[in-house]
Amino acid sequence: MTDMKTGVNPLFLREEELRQAMEMLFYAYRDFTAEPDTMLEKIGLGRAHHRVIYFVGRHPHITVTDLLGILRITKQSLSRVLQDLVREEYIVQRQGTRDRRQRLLDLTPKGQELERQLSEPQRQLIARAYRRAGAEAVEGFRKVMVGIMDDSDRDTFAQARPAAAALAKR
Repeated sequence: MTDMKTGVNPLFLREEELRQAMEMLFYAYRDFTAEPDTMLEKIGLGRAHHRVIYFVGRHPHITVTDLLGILRITKQSLSRVLQDLVREEYIVQRQGTRDRRQRLLDLTPKGQELERQLSEPQRQLIARAYRRAGAEAVEGFRKVMVGIMDDSDRDTFAQARPAAAALAKR
């Protein structure tokens, strides 16, 4: 059942294939978050805290507005999570230098260590999966993940080309 125009066999678009992909995403996310969830539970934090710690670590001096844009949560939800993280000294908030209304967020050394501990098992899972799959599969995975994202996020990742994709082109 090949599309005569493109030469592509669309069997991967059958209902069962799509359902299996959805299920695989759920299982993968469960396993991806399991170890960090256990660590967070021990210190009284949850996944929302993890996401904030991760993105503040990835984007030093991120504004609250930009973080809200990434996480797509309400100001009220972020405020509760930030209060916890500031109180526990994982994150520090500073006023913007040009705009004093702006709040800039950074990890403290304690926050950097927590981010490292939470991310390391996830990094290892991804590295293992990438090694097993190979560069071509990694590029395919990247295309699928970017394809799931909405346009604004897709643009962010379309600009950055990871090393695996560059190696696959050689």
